[in-house]
Parts: sequence; structure tokens; C-alpha cells
Amino acid sequence: MEAVKKWRSDWKYPTILLCIYGFFSTVKPLEPFLIPFLTGPDKNLTTEQVNNQIFPVWTYSYLSVLVPVFLLTDWLRYMPVVVFQCVMLFITTALLLWTASVPAMQATQFFYGVVTASDIAYFSYIYSVIDLKRYRKATSYSRSVQLLGYTVGSVLGQLLVSFDLMSYNNILVFTLVLTAIALLTSFFLPMPQKSMFFHQRRGRQNAAEQSNTINASLENGGGEMESGEGEPDAEKLEESIVTQSCGQVLLQLWRDFRHCYSSRQLLYWSVWWAMATCGYNQTVNYVQVLWEHVQPSQNFSIYNGGVEAVSNLLSAATAYGIGFTEVRWEQWGELALGGFSGLSAASLFLMTFTGNIWVCYSGYVVFKSLYMMLITIAMYQIAADLSMERYALVFGANTFGALALQTIITSVVVDSRGLGLAIIPQFTVYSSYFLVISVVFLLRGLFSIWRAQRSRKETIPPDKDETPGSEEHRF
Repeated sequence: MEAVKKWRSDWKYPTILLCIYGFFSTVKPLEPFLIPFLTGPDKNLTTEQVNNQIFPVWTYSYLSVLVPVFLLTDWLRYMPVVVFQCVMLFITTALLLWTASVPAMQATQFFYGVVTASDIAYFSYIYSVIDLKRYRKATSYSRSVQLLGYTVGSVLGQLLVSFDLMSYNNILVFTLVLTAIALLTSFFLPMPQKSMFFHQRRGRQNAAEQSNTINASLENGGGEMESGEGEPDAEKLEESIVTQSCGQVLLQLWRDFRHCYSSRQLLYWSVWWAMATCGYNQTVNYVQVLWEHVQPSQNFSIYNGGVEAVSNLLSAATAYGIGFTEVRWEQWGELALGGFSGLSAASLFLMTFTGNIWVCYSGYVVFKSLYMMLITIAMYQIAADLSMERYALVFGANTFGALALQTIITSVVVDSRGLGLAIIPQFTVYSSYFLVISVVFLLRGLFSIWRAQRSRKETIPPDKDETPGSEEHRF
């Protein structure tokens, strides 16, 4: 029993459980084949219904619940929201399996928006139950295992579909089993005692003893305390969980928000983060519709899983490789954002106007890899000088900004109540959107480099003119 208690108190116990949860909740073999499933004989929906009526609901749902979920996650201390996320994922998969109407599919997208918004609980939970020195390892494990889950799901789906081992409905039943394993695992996660905002852990000294120490010092003439008297003994230090009210938390969040975004560099990186994430989400959400349009008469959709697996692996490789680059991103970062965003725009234009599905697949892989590389750089640059609490705030604010932009684009471009554009005009808009991002940040990057060079020249003092023959008279 002692060995079990010791192991459960170790940082590895919650990390392993969270990784198991992260893996089984992200293995989704049907996801690369969602459009063929919805528009095929199983659901018998049209591409226009899926594209213009069903998929937009996810964006609206995600935006509407993001802030409440963000606050509730911290107030409830993460673990209940992790369980809630898995329950919502189970409901989403069940609705996808057993219903077929447009309203039911819209409900599915709503619940999946709640699932996506609850990701904040998964990524934040581990920081509340382990020591600071373990953050880096635990973060690496929890993020890597999610990527592994997505990759395994794509490969598994590719195998099941290519060799006709399971029907789409049976794949969903299999996904429900995997989700049930994740749900069962979530119940064993230890309940955290602290959180970032509502339940903060603080060290404090016994107030009475501290007061006595100060009074004794004043009675001795008000001079300096003797060595060691001004420092609290370890025995006098207590750790307490300080619970703050919602008003206090919101006020502190507002102060931190103003402080963080007063930095111009952080503001520029955050603007790119929000804009690029908006375009990335739109592209990923609707790319299967584009693939169906490029080759409607040939069953190329059976390769969707392999394409997603390759894109995930290359994205992981590019993001991992950034950690080994020796580049002064504070100087060259904005130029890199502009240049690589231009390549992303070129990839999207190629995907939009090509008639070859393999070129379209290749463009998607390049686009996704470039985004993952750049978002890794942006996250690193933003997190470099921020505390964990402020980074969480900036992460949430940037995500909210991206969703606000995405909601505007969805309601105007995609939704049937707006323009309701077909898929080719849609992707023309997304390609042009990334081209605008590229131009803006290229100009900004060039201006930053020119200003840095100019400042460097102004700080170097000019050489003083020397009179002829002065060298001979120095000695």
C-alpha cells in the first residue's frame, strides 16, 4: 500500500493518466472520411448542406462557449472539465452514428464546439498537479501523445477503409469504445488543489510571529535586524490555497491583459497568431469538401487518412526542428511570418485551382506544416517573458480573437444565410486572406529591420577627425 501511495503522489501518475486520456480521446479513424460519410448513402446529405448549414455551427458554438469554459475550467480546477469534455465527445460520436437529419448534425457540431473549447482543461490540468521543474517534460508528453493519437487515428482509418475491413458505422462504434476508455481513465485523474486564477497557492508567514519579530527590532532602537532575524524560518512558512472571487479574478485578468498587450512585439505576434489560426481552422474544416470537388468521379477519398497522417508527422517534424534553429526571431521573426505566410497562400492557391488531387494533397501537407512551424515560433516568442498565468491569458485571448475573425468569415462567406459561396470561391477567399497576412508582415518585417539598422548606426559615435601629423606627436 505504501508503494501505491508513493507512486500516486509522484508526478508520473497524473502525467501517465492524462496521456492515456489524450491518446484515446484523439484516435478518430472516421475524421479523415467525414465528408464521404455524411454525403454518402449512410446520411444522404448534400455537399451544400454540409458546407453551408452544418459545419458553420462548430465555429459559432466554439466562440460562444470559449470564455465561460475558460473561467469554469479554472474555477472547477480542471479535472471535472476534462471528464465533461469526454462526455461531450461521446455524445458527439453517438449523434453522428444514430442520427441523420440536418438539425441533428448541427447539434453534433455544437457539442463538438464544446469539446474543442474544453481543450484548455486538458492542456492546463497537468500544471496544477506537478512541480514547476516537471512542466517541460509533462507538456512535451501530453502534447506529443495527442499528435500520436491523431496520427494513429488517421492511419487506422486509412487501413480500415482501404481494405474494406469496417463500414463507416462500425468505425464509429469502434470510436465510441475508444472514447469510453478515455472517459473511464478521466475518473482516475487526481483532483488538483490549486488553479491558475481562482485557487492560487501562496506561501505566507504566520502574521503574529512576523509582527513580534518587527516589534522586537523596533524596541532595539529601530536599527537593522540581526543576521537571520529578517528571514522567516522554514517552519514559520505555510502554503495556503487562496480562493478569489469572480470579480477579483476578472479585475486581475483585465490588468494582466493590459500589461501583456502593452508590448508591441507581443501584440504583433498575437495579431499574426489570431489571423493565421483563423485561416488555418477554416482551411482544415473545409478541405475535405475541396478534395471531393477536385476529383468527384474517382474514389480518391480513400487516401484522406494517409494524407492526414503524413501532414501530422511532417508538422511535428517541422515544429520539433524549430527548437534547434539559431535564429534571432525577435529581429527576423516578423519577416519570417510574412515570407512563410506567402508560401502558405501559394499552397492554397495551388490547391484551389489545380485539377490534380495529388497536387491538392501535397499543397495541403505543405500548408499544414508551415502553419505548425510558424505557430510554434509564435508561441515560443510570446511565452518567453510571461508567467504561466499570463501566458494562459494571452493564449485564451488570441484564440478568442481567431474565433471572432473566423465567425465573421463563416457568417459572411460560408453560411447559407450569408453569401453561401461554393467551395472554390471559398478557398479563393482563404488564399487571398493569407496573401494579405503575408504582405502586411513582410512590410512590417522590412520596416523593423530598417529601423534596427538605423538605430544601430545612430548609437555608434562618429570618429573624430585628426589633424595632419597628429600620429607623429602622440608620443
